[in-house]
Amino acid sequence: MEQPGFTASLVAGGVAGASVDLILFPLDTIKTRLQSPQGFYKAGGFHGIYAGVPSAAIGSFPNAAAFFLTYEYVKWFLYTDSSSYLMPMKHMLAASAGEVIPFSLVQFPLWEFLKALWSWRQEHVVDSWQSAVCGAFAGGFAAAVTTPLDVAKTRIMLAKAGSSTASGNVLSALHGVWRSQGLAGLFAGIFPRMASISLGGFIFLGAYDHARALLSEVGREGP
Repeated sequence: MEQPGFTASLVAGGVAGASVDLILFPLDTIKTRLQSPQGFYKAGGFHGIYAGVPSAAIGSFPNAAAFFLTYEYVKWFLYTDSSSYLMPMKHMLAASAGEVIPFSLVQFPLWEFLKALWSWRQEHVVDSWQSAVCGAFAGGFAAAVTTPLDVAKTRIMLAKAGSSTASGNVLSALHGVWRSQGLAGLFAGIFPRMASISLGGFIFLGAYDHARALLSEVGREGP
């Protein structure tokens, strides 16, 4: 496995992060309002769903750049044999080093596995659009299984100061949602979350692979 290019990983990650925030910010706003304890319309409904888009996109560039740079270098450092049964664990470790959240631990190993499977089936490395499709499936699945944690995070963020939920205890927040709303509450906003993150995975990971391939090609052709 070749050592990843510093500039290619950095710039491609930043471009991917800014692109996905510019396009999907409104869907994330809608998802958050659906999970609000006060209800969708009282939380703002469809009003102002584009507020804060520019600042979010600007902020996501360095974050995504740092994440992908870390991810690629840790993956390269841990690499031994692409056929090894330990590869999913290595992808999890690489994702953890970049961003320690359960979502990444599900999405990135699955993305890598789907790319490897598709590459094996067609006997050559996946194209950027194929990587994007794999990213969409991986993102949608990760979004579905981590929705309860996202609901808990939203409840903690929106909780009144001094309440038990505002203390930041995720298990307590999950228990409170379960008692008041049951399974439906734990998976509130799952469909817009899956739609948003599936599209986000398509754009984010597809744009990253495409931008990185272009930058690597430019680097090879340069003096």
